[in-house]
Amino acid sequence: MKFRIGSIIVVILFLMMASSGKGVLWAFMATQDAPPPTQKPPTKVPITSPVIAGCPVFPADNAWNQNVSKLPVDPNSAKYIASINDSDNKFLHADFGSDPDYGIPYVVVPGSQAKVPINFTDYGDESDPGPYPIPDNAPVEGGGDQHVLVVDKGNCILYELYNAEKTKQGWDAASGAVFDLRSNKLRTEGWTSADAAGLPIFPGLVRYDEVRAGQINHALRFTVEKTQHGYIHPATHFASDEDDPTYRRWDYACA
Repeated sequence: MKFRIGSIIVVILFLMMASSGKGVLWAFMATQDAPPPTQKPPTKVPITSPVIAGCPVFPADNAWNQNVSKLPVDPNSAKYIASINDSDNKFLHADFGSDPDYGIPYVVVPGSQAKVPINFTDYGDESDPGPYPIPDNAPVEGGGDQHVLVVDKGNCILYELYNAEKTKQGWDAASGAVFDLRSNKLRTEGWTSADAAGLPIFPGLVRYDEVRAGQINHALRFTVEKTQHGYIHPATHFASDEDDPTYRRWDYACA
């Protein structure tokens, strides 16, 4: 694995990482009920852009959907990798499986889904205001982060919450972000999202339909223990006070 120079997220080679034992990484997979075997893949957008319920998962030229394997290697690539490996557990942890505490769930709703109030408890000044079309029974990520991801298939809009909890009126959440899946627009400079880097979560997940199709044509989301006090677009927010130049910033391409 090498870190590439470019304004894209992360692409990681699972087999290489697993066999080499390098990298204290967490890779995330979406969890959703498997579709019927006879279901046909959507065909509303070019195959160069991932698709969910007929909507593009951002345009084909979006950073999430770029092949970074031919980009020049960053001069500090080896140092970044060494800082990732600076741990007792040097392996790739695949954050998915049959355990419901693993993986990040999502739900697809129609454009007619009723919108409900969102009460932001921590980062409301960096969150997109509600209401959001989140069903009462929307799945919540197990573990500490309690993410809620909703794809509005009627309007191709992605809604994401961090540390979400259902209330009588709607939902409480530490932060929330709204993304137009047909646009490359970034969040406001310096803003967080449901992800500490200010990035959307959904486009970096491995989905069942992709595994079934035998190919994943987008970057994958992973986390590491140490990062710099800084970020690179498309990230818009940092999550560390560390100024050690050997730590990677949000967010580097890697292949």
